[in-house]
Amino acid sequence: MKRTHPSTIVAFVLAGIVAGYLIDLAIVSNGSKAIVPPLSLPITLAGVAALVVAFAWPIRRAVKGKATKHLDPFRAMRTAVLAKACSLSGALMFGFGLGITLFLLTRSVMPSPATVWLAIATAIGAALLMTGGLVAEFFCTLPPDDTDTEKKEHAHA
Repeated sequence: MKRTHPSTIVAFVLAGIVAGYLIDLAIVSNGSKAIVPPLSLPITLAGVAALVVAFAWPIRRAVKGKATKHLDPFRAMRTAVLAKACSLSGALMFGFGLGITLFLLTRSVMPSPATVWLAIATAIGAALLMTGGLVAEFFCTLPPDDTDTEKKEHAHA
């Protein structure tokens, strides 16, 4: 499995911004109240970010050769997939939080500061989730094989 490419992250953030803005616009255009994320959302996103990094730490230790116990390869793969899911969903939620914030700040009638701060907090929590996922992906990356490097060097010589 390859690590998440920066262009993929940027695409997910941009898609989230557009979705957050347009969904909020559609909801308000129908006469309903704008989306206000609850305070529990950014707290949960930050908590999941910490968990995914904690799950990836033993894998990093095993990759660096500092592990005291044998590492289950299926656990390592599941952790890598979780890390990738967190980086992508965090990027999408980061954009969504920014889209909601952008929508709230561009209204002719300014919403309460608490509403805007909840949207900003959601974006921050999602940024933490995205960062945690990317860090965990890095922790789950195996170093390149020395034998492959030696073969390539001999082939070019």
